[in-house]
Amino acid sequence: MDTPASDIAVDAHYDLIIIGTGSGNSIPGPEFEDKSIAIIEKGTFGGTCLNVGCIPTKMYVYAADAALETAQAGRLGVNAQVNSVDWPGMVTRIFENRIDPIAGGGEEYRRGPQTPNIDVYDQHAVFDGERTLRTGQGQQQKIISGDQVVIAAGSRPFIPNSIAASGVRYYTNEDIMRLPEQPKSMVIIGGGYIAMEFAHVFEALGTEVTIISRSSLLRSLDTELGEQFNAIASQRYRLLSGRTTIGAEETTEGVTVRLDDGTSVTAEVLLVATGRLPNGDQLDLASAGIEMTDDGRVRVDEYGRSTTAQGVWALGDVSSPYMLKHVANAEMRAVRHNLLHPDNLRKMPHDHVPAATFTHPQVATVGLTEDQAREQGHNLTVKVQKYGDVAYGWAMEDTTGICKLIADRDTGKLLGAHYMGPQASTLVQQMITVLAFDLDVRDFAAKQYWIHPALPEVTENALLGLEFN
Repeated sequence: MDTPASDIAVDAHYDLIIIGTGSGNSIPGPEFEDKSIAIIEKGTFGGTCLNVGCIPTKMYVYAADAALETAQAGRLGVNAQVNSVDWPGMVTRIFENRIDPIAGGGEEYRRGPQTPNIDVYDQHAVFDGERTLRTGQGQQQKIISGDQVVIAAGSRPFIPNSIAASGVRYYTNEDIMRLPEQPKSMVIIGGGYIAMEFAHVFEALGTEVTIISRSSLLRSLDTELGEQFNAIASQRYRLLSGRTTIGAEETTEGVTVRLDDGTSVTAEVLLVATGRLPNGDQLDLASAGIEMTDDGRVRVDEYGRSTTAQGVWALGDVSSPYMLKHVANAEMRAVRHNLLHPDNLRKMPHDHVPAATFTHPQVATVGLTEDQAREQGHNLTVKVQKYGDVAYGWAMEDTTGICKLIADRDTGKLLGAHYMGPQASTLVQQMITVLAFDLDVRDFAAKQYWIHPALPEVTENALLGLEFN
């Protein structure tokens, strides 16, 4: 591998530089003990998932589920209520007792004697030439170079100009979970998975929630699930769909958000959940000849290599078409293999990517929607199975849960699976397996036992309901 341009004086040269400690931090293992490695992390070790994303949000969701199920227990003949919510106690349990020690321990491990071949740089870094980075400023500035560079710098919340320019105090997923007190009211701008998970958390725990969304909620869902989800959400939240924010002001009551139809909404707290931006634009990629896509991602080939800069790789939110932690982890494994085995490269694993939204009702999907499958010309067979039509659904008195399976009538191959209801993120896993191993679903239900009366019978009945030639 060529060394960086000779006219750049470097303070240290490494075999490998890793930018970001989310999934990127999992690259160095025993196989890399003979390599010098620099890890750059300007924030908290562990990345978005550990600190401000997947893990702490689901810890709040679990509490919210318990509160909502308690409040709705009357349908089961149980007279129960939630008397109080200890929000500060939740913050302590989730962050001080669990998340923060793990993040701190991860950084301590990388700085400690257990990994003597690794140096940690904790300042912001930008590229300063071919595989060369400048970290920090002033006396703390260091110039480092590497034979290989892995960009795993993640993403950040997108803030609409109408809010960013207003000067009002707003929150994102990065700080909303550490509020010192639970707000009485909240306006959420956005209708995607982040917005819907936080809407569920705060409403279930007692906050009055208003949602402002330019389109329908969870708009990428299969149409049938999406319509039903939006109907359920409209009964639970104050839902202002088809609206756009044009500005905001701070008032004695909190924050007032102005909408394009001339109306306004006021709440104690404003949460912005309008999507995420890849962080590549913060790294001065052009200085290293690293090309970006039109939507701001690092452009990589099917193996995770930069298409324009030799020795540069990227993974996770900064480059992936899927901003999902399980995808970032899978991409990390591919890149790690490719670093170690340059003559036997593995492709980035982007087949049959599943996703789940831990709102209420929970949603999980894998594969094509019905509309997508029809557009591709498949001869479809479709079955929608209600949770309430199987025995465990009776036990739950469930009235809204559904499983929708989409298959090719001619080949018996599953095309898509979509769940909305309790345990959706668990139930979908069997269908992920079907897609991953290219199984024929014409005999999939009959060739195995389905524990009765467990909830997977929803899937069994959906499979049996598919009609084939």
